[in-house]
Order: sequence, then C-alpha cells, then structure tokens
Amino acid sequence: MKAIFSNIIIAALLVLPSLAFAQQEAHNTQFMYYKLGYNPGFAGAREAPCITAIYRNQWLGIEGAPQMQVLTFNMPLLNQRVGVGVNLSRQSVGITELITFDGIYSYRFPLWRGYLGIGIQGSIRSLSIDFQDERLHGTQPLEIDPAVPDLSQRRFLFNFGTGMYYQGEKFYLGLSAPRLLPNNIDFAESQQTLSREVQHVYLMGGVSIQAGENVRFQPQTLVKFVPNAPIDADVNLSAIFTERYIAGLTYRLGGSSTGFGESVDILLAAQISKMLFLGFSYDITLSELRDFNTGSMEVLLRVCFGKAEGEDIVNPRFF
Repeated sequence: MKAIFSNIIIAALLVLPSLAFAQQEAHNTQFMYYKLGYNPGFAGAREAPCITAIYRNQWLGIEGAPQMQVLTFNMPLLNQRVGVGVNLSRQSVGITELITFDGIYSYRFPLWRGYLGIGIQGSIRSLSIDFQDERLHGTQPLEIDPAVPDLSQRRFLFNFGTGMYYQGEKFYLGLSAPRLLPNNIDFAESQQTLSREVQHVYLMGGVSIQAGENVRFQPQTLVKFVPNAPIDADVNLSAIFTERYIAGLTYRLGGSSTGFGESVDILLAAQISKMLFLGFSYDITLSELRDFNTGSMEVLLRVCFGKAEGEDIVNPRFF
C-alpha cells in the first residue's frame, strides 16, 4: 500500500471500534446557517429566496478524510405560507462517495408570535465505491486479490422524511427525521443484509438575547439522536455585533472515548451586504485523531435575492 494512504489505515484503526454505533451523516459546524439540510420544516422560513454553498474539509492532513460540498436553494411562496427548497450535496470518505438530492416542501402556520412550518422531503442518493482508486494500488495488482472487486460499484437509494420548525421573535425550535427508510447499503452479493441507512433524528433550537445597543448573543444547539448510539450534540454561543459581524464558539460532544468530546470549533461570519453572507469555521480536534490531523475547516457562502412578498412574518436576520 502506498505510504500516502497509510494515514487512512491509522485513522481506521482508531475509528473502527465505534463505527457500529456512530452516525452516518456528515457534521456541519455551521449548522445554524444550514438548517434546510437537517429539517425540511425550515423551507420558506427566510424572508427571501436564498442560495447557500458549503465546503467542508475534515481532519486536515489525513489522506482520504471526509469532505463535503453542499449547494442549497430555499424560498417562500404564497405570502410566505409555503416554502420550497432543494439540497444537493456530495460527501466523500476514502474511496466512497455519496451524492444526495433532496426536494423539499413546507406549509407554514401562523402561531403565537411566529410561524410553524411542517415539511416533507424526498431524497435520491447515489452511493459508490471506487475500487480503481490509485491509492489502493500497491506493489501487486489488485486483480490477484479475490477480496477486491474488479470494477467500481454504485447503488441508488430512495428515501423520504419530515420535520417541524417553529420560528418566533426571539427563538426557534425544530424537530426532524430527514430520512425514515432503513435502506440496504450493502455492496456484497450475499442475501444477508449487513448494513443499512440509520434513521437520524435532529432537535435544534436557539434564542436571541439583546446585550446592548449593538451586541446580542445567540446560544444555539443541534442534538442528534441515532438508534443504538450515544446522543451527540453541537452547542454554540455566538455574539453578533452591529447586526453584521459574528464570532462564535462551538463544542461538539461526539462519541470520543477520551472524555473531552469531539472538537472545539471557532466560527467567524459577516453579513457583507444585504445579499451576501460569508462564514468560516475551524474545528480543533479533541478525539483520538488529534495526533494525526491539524483540525477541520468549513466555508459557507449565502446569497439572498431581496425580500419576498408579505413582510409581516417575524424573521430575525440571523435565524
């Protein structure tokens, strides 16, 4: 095996003991700006059509470590009583690749001093393994190893999910399960199912606290429930200055056996103009992998295209 691929083996040895009980979906440090990826009930919650792009590179320095690219669109319709959206994402780990397309619809009810969105989504996913990846080529040809297939393999998965998202004047709360079906994700020819898509349930919430004329704080959290796995959570505290600049700190619990959690994350963002929002985050690894990488980074860009009709909706800018 090539030396450049040895880091993957090190990482796998550290991670394998927890794989059976780990979540399958990717992490996002800037989850508060990518709610549509976790909860279809969020569709239409912003006051204007928005496009968001995300690039995430996890565990820098480890060859084949997880990467994620996201492109999402979200807009309100019918006086903000209906929301529609799409998510297109690509996740890669080593020689595996997962491409997901989500189509999302939400209906929004006036409730108290805000709106409750009830959403549904349908998903199409392409899961592939590239056994021709050059990183697998060692001193002997792969053809002589009967355990390695000759060709790359791909399968398509169909799923659906639902979610509820409430947004008020000073807080938001959401509960969702984006994919409900336990699809078979095996590539083996055996009739026995060895692995399936695992249902993920997300609970998210946040509150806005005014701390002065030009400063307010936003504690926010994303809690992740996966069957037969420990509860995971991201807990964030952000400070917003003059409604334009954001500095935040996040603690990710994770499933680390060290007792220190998965990471501590630094977040910086800015509302550059009425249309343009830019965010950057850097994760400092606390888990067993901390000696093999230099952290994780994530960049987010959001563009919104003016206000939609019906501006009576309560919609704080940074929710």
